[in-house]
Amino acid sequence: MESLDYLKTWMTEHATATELLKYLLWVVVIVLGISFLRRLLKRRLPDISVRYKAQKGVEIIGYLFIILLTISYFTGNIQDFTLAIGLLTAGITITLQELILSIAGSFYIFLVRVYKPGDRIEINGIKGDVIDVDSIYTTMMEIGEWVSSDNYSGRIVKLSNAFVFKGPIYNYSQDFPFVWDELTLPIRYGSDVELAKSIVVEIATETLSDYVNQSIEKWQEVVKKYYIEDAVVNPTLAITMTDNWMQFNLRYIVDYKKRRMTKHLLNEKIGKAFLASEEKVRLASATFEIVQIPPVKIQTGDNSAT
Repeated sequence: MESLDYLKTWMTEHATATELLKYLLWVVVIVLGISFLRRLLKRRLPDISVRYKAQKGVEIIGYLFIILLTISYFTGNIQDFTLAIGLLTAGITITLQELILSIAGSFYIFLVRVYKPGDRIEINGIKGDVIDVDSIYTTMMEIGEWVSSDNYSGRIVKLSNAFVFKGPIYNYSQDFPFVWDELTLPIRYGSDVELAKSIVVEIATETLSDYVNQSIEKWQEVVKKYYIEDAVVNPTLAITMTDNWMQFNLRYIVDYKKRRMTKHLLNEKIGKAFLASEEKVRLASATFEIVQIPPVKIQTGDNSAT
């Protein structure tokens, strides 16, 4: 009984410390609640995508509760939200600018759906597949750098969410998970042009038919959603006459994750078809023609020149 009276007396005499302890206790309760709900959702939700979004939603809501709790304890009234924000911003904006932008960026990413885990993006000069988005960082599996084409480098990159406000974001998979790619072939002058054209177009049409069929429906959705003109998704071939050869430029659509393999298949099949044409179609290479050889003087032992 005496201990209880002593505790009441101490709490009365140290009101500020008491309020601070209550605040810390509530913060601990909220953090533990977030952790408990995340574990519960992990066990109960079988779908990976739904589970991930639900866990992130619980985390964000928990942070909001902590922010509101902080404002209520240190201002005395939730209605003083604007005044509290103004006073706090004056002291911490400079030191916590990046952190504040990162948290704001996380809200922006989820609400506007700039990108999500599984998307392939390029941001701040870094390209890769998004593998996680938390309240501060976007985590990516890097593509490129010292590795050619669209292959993983093996590095995991953590990028501040603040970068969504600082520059363009290139999304390879949102709305339209296809990209246009090109294959250039130098054809020697004197080759059977019509045969070369038929070989290239036939092989491209056969190899890319699945991508074309899948992309047609997706592109129609893009046209309905955005102010954009319709586009040709079938393979197209353009020919340019150069000083050294006829340049065939094949433009085609492909899954954004399969550019390298698709280009390999096209090169392999077209190359074999050209070889099987019995030299009716031949690939060109850089050549040099010597128009005139300048006169050459040869000095012999008897000082005579020819």
